[in-house]
Amino acid sequence: MLAHAHPDETDAGPRPAGVTERLCAVTRQVRPIDDMIRFVLAPDGTVVADIKRRLPGRGVWVGAERKLVVQAVKRQVFSRALRADAKVPPDLPDLVEAQLERAALDALAIAHKAGAVVTGFVKVEATAHRGGAVAYLHTAEGGADGRRKIAAARRRGEAAGSDPAAEIVLSSAQLDLALGRTNVVHAALTAGRASDTFLTRQRTLERYRTGEPGDRDDGREQLHHDAPTLGSE
Repeated sequence: MLAHAHPDETDAGPRPAGVTERLCAVTRQVRPIDDMIRFVLAPDGTVVADIKRRLPGRGVWVGAERKLVVQAVKRQVFSRALRADAKVPPDLPDLVEAQLERAALDALAIAHKAGAVVTGFVKVEATAHRGGAVAYLHTAEGGADGRRKIAAARRRGEAAGSDPAAEIVLSSAQLDLALGRTNVVHAALTAGRASDTFLTRQRTLERYRTGEPGDRDDGREQLHHDAPTLGSE
């Protein structure tokens, strides 16, 4: 069966198999569902973001960008689309960002449990030297010297034929929380399904904050290394 789009403004429940696109209730454009956020009504009529697309009930889709959620709130898109007296929290854009951030950190924790995260400067540098990671994580509070050394090792690894890897900056508290240990400054993320999930969620968070999915380099999507850290203002 071919994947297809549903141009309807709302859906009747979590997406059925094969649906890859939906209509944005703000821009009226059909977009890939990976670039969108589904919203539903909670039992008390409050609008909530269904980040994982699992919540029951009729849903309305909005592009995964803060500015579009802000417009949806101002234009009362949710009440119109859902044909209900929807209660919209005034800080809905902030609540959505917090949910996206939490989803990204949860995915990183799962990747760590799956053995896909390398920690410790020496091990991370060695991983970079052989081009063995899909992403490198650094804390915003960490020293620049360590990042420079890892970057130099990455260049050697990439020169040997490995694909360019993403570089992501988090706060020290966030990286410690996700990995369940303290004083983590640098980490490397190796390839695997759990790692892909984290990168997808982090990319969605970046798109939500900046309106951009990331840079392109040699055909591979990159994350801005100077983008705001998870949880920053």
